[in-house]
Amino acid sequence: MKPKTPLATIVVAAACTAVMAAQPIDIGSRRELLVDDCLIDRLSGVRQVLHHPVPREVAIEHDAPWEGCASAYHSVFRDGDRYRMYYRGEDWDEGKGASDHAVICYAESRNGVHWEKPNLGIVEFRGSKENNILWARGGPVAFPADIWKSWDTGALNFSVFKDTNPACKPDEQYKATGGDPFCGLYGFKSADGIHWSAIQAEPIIPPGDFKSQFDAQGTAFWDPARGRYLCYNNAARQGPDGRFYRSHLVAASDDFRHWSKPQWVKYPGPWEHLYTNQISPYYRAPHILLGFPKRFVPSRKALSEVGTPGVSDIVLMTSRDAERFDRWGEAFIRPGPQSERWSHRNNMTAWGLVTTPSSLPGAPEELSLYSVEGYGVGQSCRLRRYTLRIDGFVSVQGPMSGGELVTKPLIFDGNRLVLNFSTSAAGSVQVEIQNPQEKPIPGFTLADCPEIFGDSIDRVVSWKGGHDVGRLAGTPVRLRFVLKDADLYSIQFQKGATDQ
Repeated sequence: MKPKTPLATIVVAAACTAVMAAQPIDIGSRRELLVDDCLIDRLSGVRQVLHHPVPREVAIEHDAPWEGCASAYHSVFRDGDRYRMYYRGEDWDEGKGASDHAVICYAESRNGVHWEKPNLGIVEFRGSKENNILWARGGPVAFPADIWKSWDTGALNFSVFKDTNPACKPDEQYKATGGDPFCGLYGFKSADGIHWSAIQAEPIIPPGDFKSQFDAQGTAFWDPARGRYLCYNNAARQGPDGRFYRSHLVAASDDFRHWSKPQWVKYPGPWEHLYTNQISPYYRAPHILLGFPKRFVPSRKALSEVGTPGVSDIVLMTSRDAERFDRWGEAFIRPGPQSERWSHRNNMTAWGLVTTPSSLPGAPEELSLYSVEGYGVGQSCRLRRYTLRIDGFVSVQGPMSGGELVTKPLIFDGNRLVLNFSTSAAGSVQVEIQNPQEKPIPGFTLADCPEIFGDSIDRVVSWKGGHDVGRLAGTPVRLRFVLKDADLYSIQFQKGATDQ
């Protein structure tokens, strides 16, 4: 058997660690989001601001007989000219504390906004195959009836992704994980995303010594920055106060079959219950992992009288090394004014962040993510779409009176600097390039940079001499940004046409 790859061998050391603090950070031509303090040396009169997605329409209603008020654990991704969605269909009887079925369902969309449940004709449910069920009892892996009563292993937390590994086999381009605390985590494969089979007869990650491991949706994906598969799963961990808190484990693999031993993810900050993790590489900056866990507060009784006590919201966490995550204390998505979102287990985010057309004419695409509401309330629940600006998770924001951001020394590759920014009509951004000692470089001083204003996800910065910064590539520099009533979301040095 092929030996398992230790996680330590696959984690790329973050360029922002204390060990390298005295060395310039080589950002090459990567896009850098300002979601953490990795590149930031000094903020003066400006601050980092967490932005919040805007609630939009209901993407899909789980009102079919094979769905219900406990339909959850969604996976969403864009696949060529269509969007795919996978989720657990389940109804839940709060009085009985049980459900009579759990199935895996499929939906798709042409724009990520309007979703359809195709009639797959694969699984019979109550005498008919006219449904969108991919898998029910007796699916790719069948287990004794006493395991989770109505479940087959996998139906509890089936999670799907499209494998972007260049070496991926054609019949495995869609992969999934699913399991439970008793059987462990299993791997599944598909050539078309519809018809599934088990990768192997035994679990890819066996049951461990962790409390409640695999009893909520885990996530797995190909991580291009580290060249390995990563898998994040839920478990309970004892905190310094003696209580158990929901947290996350991470494991790594070269081939999706042999995995390192799961180890705890590191979270600076207070101990909190973090359920689903929803971690994935950000498509415009894949070296940065983003997660949207559901934070659960069990001590607060739901405003709705229905369901188990406890309320939830969604928080943002980010990582550059796959092991340590910085977590914002403020909620990324609050429950909001709907009373049903203030009941137990609501506000679970779907795994997957996709781009969708903007509702504003002429505006660029925006990010869409999806969140469950109505869980455990009534006869059905639904998934609502939320939208956010491209790269728009966190910005460095300056007031009208002005302020500045100075980066740590950087080394870049490219010949032009591109910004994702937004200003008011009277606001502006200016950029100065300095040497590591913070002395302005002639031709790239603040006085040489005309005020930049507007709203763009990819604006090339120009100075009086043009935008070509190629002669500075490969040498340590600092960037100084002066912001007036402006937000700066991301930066990138690119290779492009030079000034004429």
